[in-house]
Amino acid sequence: MRFIHLADLHIGKRVNEFSMMEDQRYILGRVLELVDEQKENGKAVDGVLIAGDVYDKAVPAAEAVQLLDCFLTELVTRNLPVYMVSGNHDSGERLSFGAHLLEKRGVFLRSVYDGCLEPIELEDSYGKFNLYMLPFVKPAHVRKALDDDTIITYQDAVCAVLEHVSIKQEERNLLIAHQMVTGAQRCDSEEISIGGLDNIDADVFDCFDYVALGHLHGPQKVGRDEVRYAGTLLKYSFSECSHKKSVTIVEFCEKGNVTIETIPLVPLRDMRQIEGRYEEVMSKEFYKDSNKEDYLKVVLTDEEEIPDVLGRLRTVYPNIMKLEYNNTRTRSSKSIEQAEITENKQPVDYLEEFYEVQNNQKMSADQQMIVSDLIEKIWG
Repeated sequence: MRFIHLADLHIGKRVNEFSMMEDQRYILGRVLELVDEQKENGKAVDGVLIAGDVYDKAVPAAEAVQLLDCFLTELVTRNLPVYMVSGNHDSGERLSFGAHLLEKRGVFLRSVYDGCLEPIELEDSYGKFNLYMLPFVKPAHVRKALDDDTIITYQDAVCAVLEHVSIKQEERNLLIAHQMVTGAQRCDSEEISIGGLDNIDADVFDCFDYVALGHLHGPQKVGRDEVRYAGTLLKYSFSECSHKKSVTIVEFCEKGNVTIETIPLVPLRDMRQIEGRYEEVMSKEFYKDSNKEDYLKVVLTDEEEIPDVLGRLRTVYPNIMKLEYNNTRTRSSKSIEQAEITENKQPVDYLEEFYEVQNNQKMSADQQMIVSDLIEKIWG
């Protein structure tokens, strides 16, 4: 049994005010071509797993909804089942519209956890196969669904969900989930939870033969190979420039025999950074072997600012998203700014800021006094 593992489509996303719709339409088309190529090569896939963040916003634009509709329709016309869960960017209720009708056509949606995690039971020549689908959950969701006030953390929440499932260890079991697993590498385009409060230990998933994860944009394993983030199909921030975007294909044979393959994706436009003097980056020799249509962060090293530099650069590179200078003045400004931050703030100031971010309120006078006393005792 072979599945394509996708995640974090973020359909409708804008990056630095640039719409990514054309790029998303292109890359989803490439996924469909890959499905066809696999079949032609005698390695047909048996389903597509989509691990959350289908849309970029809870209320997606009409063209985003239309693109997802077209993508799912193309998969269904290929008689390919789709197994999709909601992510933290999705509105579970909106995503699940028409879920019962879609299920009759082979599109299985799980968008709101209701206290029940029953598998979809499949079978192949190796025997029974159980596919579990867990939408993104917060502690409050699970606490309400299970009527359990002891659920406080994300770890508590996922553990409680799985404790209410009878998993047959002698059979093959796959889980689709959209959560943050401890030890995975984040990037700038992802939502960050202060202090890692959303972290879940990878060993929570030990009972599954494969865990198809969504949430993080970089394709990666966490702990063992079979706990895997597929990553986004496209780059959505300059912190992702080094990412090698791909499609993950996971194949199950007999129990304990799982093979994972990644197939690279080439986007319509890449996202990358170029750096140099203005005259250098504008020379044909500099850009002749690259795609000038790529999304760019341009870092100029000229000591003097160039008049109307962005307009002039865009005559060659139309899709510049960011422009920065890296010269003596900017490096000096950054050093002074960092020095001022370091010199003007005391340890108690950092603790007060952290407390306010975590609790949405300032420390009381008594709390400030306790913290100050502790710092004084520790550092003397």
